[in-house]
Amino acid sequence: MAGTVRLILAFHNHQPVGNFDGVFEQSYQESYLPFLNVLSEYPDIPFALHTSGSLLEWIEQAHPEYVDRVRQLVSQNQIEIIGGAYYEPILANIPSRDRIGQISLYTEHLESLFDTTVRGMWMPERVWEQSFTGDVTAAGIRYTILDDHHFRSGGMPQEDLFGYYATEDEGRILSVLPGSERLRYLIPFQDPEQTVEYLRDIANRYDDPIVVFGDDGEKFGTWPDTHKHVYEDRWLERFLQALRENASWLKVTTPSEAIDHVKPLGTYYIPDASYREMTEWALPPERQAELQRLTHLNREHDPDWQQLMQFSSGGFWRNFRVKYAESNEMYARSMEVSSRVAQLDASSELNDDQREILEDARRCLYRAQCNCSFWHGAFGGLYLPHLRNAVYTNLIEADGILEDITRNVDKWVDVSTGDFNLDARQEVRLSNHRLVAMFSPACGGHMYELDVRTCRANLLATLNRRPEAYHQRVLDHAKNLREAAEHGHDLHEDVASIHDIVRFKQPDLDKKIAYDKWPRKSLVDHFLQPGLSFDDFHRGEGIIGDFATSTYEAAVRKGDSEIVLEMQGRGDIGGTDVTVQKSVTISQTQPNDIRIQYQLHGLPTDVPLHFASEFNFATMPGGASDRYFYDTTGTQLGTLDSPQQLAESDRIGLVDEWQGLDASLELSSPAGIWTFPIETISQSESGFELVHQSVAVVPHWEFVAADDGTWSAEIRLVLDTSLARARQLAQISDERKDWDEEHSQQSEVSAEVPSVT
Repeated sequence: MAGTVRLILAFHNHQPVGNFDGVFEQSYQESYLPFLNVLSEYPDIPFALHTSGSLLEWIEQAHPEYVDRVRQLVSQNQIEIIGGAYYEPILANIPSRDRIGQISLYTEHLESLFDTTVRGMWMPERVWEQSFTGDVTAAGIRYTILDDHHFRSGGMPQEDLFGYYATEDEGRILSVLPGSERLRYLIPFQDPEQTVEYLRDIANRYDDPIVVFGDDGEKFGTWPDTHKHVYEDRWLERFLQALRENASWLKVTTPSEAIDHVKPLGTYYIPDASYREMTEWALPPERQAELQRLTHLNREHDPDWQQLMQFSSGGFWRNFRVKYAESNEMYARSMEVSSRVAQLDASSELNDDQREILEDARRCLYRAQCNCSFWHGAFGGLYLPHLRNAVYTNLIEADGILEDITRNVDKWVDVSTGDFNLDARQEVRLSNHRLVAMFSPACGGHMYELDVRTCRANLLATLNRRPEAYHQRVLDHAKNLREAAEHGHDLHEDVASIHDIVRFKQPDLDKKIAYDKWPRKSLVDHFLQPGLSFDDFHRGEGIIGDFATSTYEAAVRKGDSEIVLEMQGRGDIGGTDVTVQKSVTISQTQPNDIRIQYQLHGLPTDVPLHFASEFNFATMPGGASDRYFYDTTGTQLGTLDSPQQLAESDRIGLVDEWQGLDASLELSSPAGIWTFPIETISQSESGFELVHQSVAVVPHWEFVAADDGTWSAEIRLVLDTSLARARQLAQISDERKDWDEEHSQQSEVSAEVPSVT
């Protein structure tokens, strides 16, 4: 009916797996709880609520009273629960079997917890591919919410987007509601009356229109400055009051009610897309910069620019795995674990106990698939080490469970080869009951993953410093700040969209922008200029040849108790054809050690040479007093973010007391040792920040080759986890005591109850 409109308010609350407990609590206190408090005062205004499984698990433990309140509002028909994939994975980042598994598992949990029927799902980051339709409907879902941008990029005009559409895959039908980008920018940043006027115009122009607001709940309190704006300045109350005052023509409803009472506008096959900003972040940085330049030049001067831009699809989400090799490494590892889980699940040889344990591995896999660590933009968490660590923690735990199911011995050593990082080249995996080490002969013979099972940590979950389009904003803003300070001005920001905020969380970030010229992994080989200084190497200068990224040939020698990976690379050093041979040994008798033997051949003689093997260690934060270096005498040298320049040393160690890990490099011949932090300048919802990613440890030798043109050295990497293991044993002991006490109390109570016959 002309003059009326249905408005759907759908709120998406999410915290990623691995986020700090304090962030969960702060978001709860600033957003989730006050939002529910205010909405509860307006029982005539229904809304749809999606809470990711990772957040809901925390809420169930920390604030069960919140669950009770939501359940009550569900029973009163004020809240419609929207489901989704349990741990909020990007569906394009997981296989079909896991899409169906995660969605079905979460639907079952939500329906049991809230005593309701779940019909819809939140599409994580609204990343959509048409083939998802079959998996989503196979999991029992009947509708989802995307952005109007998805439809417009396929050529649909805006005036045809005030309703919903049916889409289809292999005969399975899914209803899709287009969320309004205009409302995302109005709510909650502009005065409520602007939203009302926008909706009034739609109501007067279209018959039975449906308008959907679907966005993050964190923008109602957790985003910078929004708590004061939304609650203290009462924006949310004024907004809800405005909706109530216009109820004669503005019907606030739920997705299910709208779908049940309004027919679809038609059928539409929706292009692969996400929300507009995500498609921009997926572009390579130089293309992002070009798009921003063109938009800046044309937006205000070309009236057709916005019309033209609707046909721009931007980047494709899967190319985040191309843009960031580290994202691809996590993805490839999770795919490998998923395949092993599926293979065991299909086995007829597992007993009931093993199948129960297998479900633990599957749950760990699902947690590792949480989307935030796999991409980067104003919200994505790829640049946050604790989120990447959470991915590997769960993958390593799942891997350990799978090994326990399939192996019948306590101590073992093994090797396998395959395209483990999905680059169409062969990699090598060395493993035993304590460690997993992954090597890429095609890329410098690097060790690119090193899993310590006891700590459930990948010490090579590093991240390279690379160009980002927003780095120019950092440089420009720093310049503006300096100029403002010179003239006594203050750059003040009002409450604004997260995409418009420019803030520095640390000073002088513009001076710390740097880019890496090779992957920050381990066993990265360098020939250096003789006498090269620490500062020059730190800047990536003075490298001779390309051994750091060249292709190595590989062979494996397997014994009963140890396995040796032999890699060989060739290159030109000062006009001489030089061969670098490095062998890596892992054993079951010394399960915490990795032995690396270097042998250089064909070296020029009677000239000074300079060779280095670079290691990088992640998961060990810098700047904390309980994470530090020590030298060959055991003397502490400084925290892990402190540069070190050791001369003629045969050992350096890194301690992380919190993890219970001691990693040391022991050298067969003394070397100079350089260390320095790898720190990125990245963008988050709260501003630009300096983040410690890893620490580089670089033993380097200056020497003259023997008369036969050879040189050799051995490095022993020792990973002492005895402290972590002691803590685990103590925890098991405490849990056993708690169980014994509880069981004893139950027995005493049972003994006091008279029997009835």
